[in-house]
Amino acid sequence: MNKIVSLKTVWVLAFALFLMAGNAAAQIKMPAASPAATVKQSIGLGDVTVEYSRPSTKVRKIFGDLAPYGKVWRTGANASTKLTFSEEVMLEGNKVPAGQYALYTIPGEKDWTVIIHKNTKHWGDGGKDYKPEEDLVRFKVTPKKTADKVETFTIGFSDLTSNGAVMQIMWENTLVPVKITSDVDSKVMSQIQEKVVNGNNVTPALYAAAASYYADNNKDLKQALTWMKQANEKDPKFWTLHQQAKIQAKLKDYKGATATAQKSIELAKKESNADYVALNEKLLAEIKNKK
Repeated sequence: MNKIVSLKTVWVLAFALFLMAGNAAAQIKMPAASPAATVKQSIGLGDVTVEYSRPSTKVRKIFGDLAPYGKVWRTGANASTKLTFSEEVMLEGNKVPAGQYALYTIPGEKDWTVIIHKNTKHWGDGGKDYKPEEDLVRFKVTPKKTADKVETFTIGFSDLTSNGAVMQIMWENTLVPVKITSDVDSKVMSQIQEKVVNGNNVTPALYAAAASYYADNNKDLKQALTWMKQANEKDPKFWTLHQQAKIQAKLKDYKGATATAQKSIELAKKESNADYVALNEKLLAEIKNKK
């Protein structure tokens, strides 16, 4: 009896494996109609990540038809598009804390409503499960017409600055810009206060970084010069000497700027860095014209 049971078990297992193999063979791997994409962009001191699916027009009319005006749209295909912010940002002036959100939009002929939604589990447009009370924020933006057709739905970033960028939602002949900004200045100034102003054993690199930030952001140039000199007194580099020369020129100390630029040239030549030789020579020519 045991032998019979054992034989039956073997046949059952063998048949099950046969069916599984048949099912696997019956499946055909094909390209996705709307391929998934992930875009990550550093903005300010943090990152913005977009995870979305990318449908193509395929000779269809999109806005006002496939994506009707006045109705919530998933802003892509398949599951809802995800936006992840590593730090708090402002979207068109609206505060969005760090975290992950779903991106929805309501297309319109004259303006679009952008929706940052807290529920990221919806499929498609959310249907009856979508609840407006789960929106974090809604705001309007003005779409632009593009001269060239965008065949495949695209979300990207442009106009990058030290504290922001523009997220572009593009498809067909429509571009929807969403301005993203980050409070970089207060965070950097806090670090400078902690690590340079109140810091112990401040390194030349920290002095140089603080000085460069002050100089590049129209802050106290005299303080910037003091810090850059402290950096170069301990560890002169051709690039920090060049920065010092530029600060001195801004303060109209042309004699000092000339001497510092020449020192930078000497070190740059020793390091065979033609770029900084050229930058300093350009600065010297500018100084000569101002004297």
